[in-house]
Amino acid sequence: MRSVEIQVVDNNVEKAIRVLKRKLQQEGLFREMKQRKYYEKPSVKRKRKEKEAQRRLRKKMRLMRND
Repeated sequence: MRSVEIQVVDNNVEKAIRVLKRKLQQEGLFREMKQRKYYEKPSVKRKRKEKEAQRRLRKKMRLMRND
């Protein structure tokens, strides 16, 4: 994982926390933590990855059509 650095400006900790959460969400950290909570069989992992790839492809095709 890359190192993430957030700066607190004018003692606004709440805003810094929101920025940190957004960056972690974009990197997929929360999703990965949820998946690693329990053991996932290799066959299930492979099927999940295939589904995710299909979903990304459908999204890409949908965005290309709308442009």
